Amino acid sequence: MTYKRLFFDFDDTLWDTRTNNRECLEELYTDYRFDRYYASFEAFFNHYMPHNLELWRQYRNHEIDRRTLITERFRHVLIPAGITDAESAVKLNRIFLELTTTKTVLMPGVVDLLEYLRPSYRMYILSNGFREVQFKKLNNSGLAFYFDRVILSEDACAQKPRKEIFDFALKNTNSRRIESLMIGDSWEADIAGARLAGIDQIWFNPGNLPPAEDFTPTYTVGSLSGIKAIL
Repeated sequence: MTYKRLFFDFDDTLWDTRTNNRECLEELYTDYRFDRYYASFEAFFNHYMPHNLELWRQYRNHEIDRRTLITERFRHVLIPAGITDAESAVKLNRIFLELTTTKTVLMPGVVDLLEYLRPSYRMYILSNGFREVQFKKLNNSGLAFYFDRVILSEDACAQKPRKEIFDFALKNTNSRRIESLMIGDSWEADIAGARLAGIDQIWFNPGNLPPAEDFTPTYTVGSLSGIKAIL
């Protein structure tokens, strides 16, 4: 297959979300003295992360809205401190998001791969992330240079894995479905979503996870460098 347009997920595909977010949460843990309410940072992190991931799953599936996501993920963290009001949770979320824009740890091999691909492909970001942080993260991490456009779920009024966001991305980049390829780490959002939209996929699967559904992605790689053998 001859591809001309590459659509990249951003978080956990290019930008090391877990490492960067963990650094931010450690700063919040220290600055706000959460050690008074949690036995350790690990206890704090393990309280936050599963709940946050579940909220993002609900957001992708249109079960909750953005406001609920940004309120509830930190209200959950604040409950052991006896704080339950939405205003405090939203404030903490705002501080957290601003901190994330200063973090620049990338997944291994990102720059090398993008340098390899740049002469031959038009490349785009396709992300469910929030506008006020994704552009800053791209710029501060030095990745904006490689991409012709950033397409966010807020632009399409639909989150991955909904077919509508992929259709929006194709239309707004003047891309043909048959010449496009989605590259991402999330089985649900990136791989199953692209398949539903009739777009070929590269599943970036460094953890060697089993497929979540009974179909085989177009391609699977365990490292970003493995994409060179495909493209």
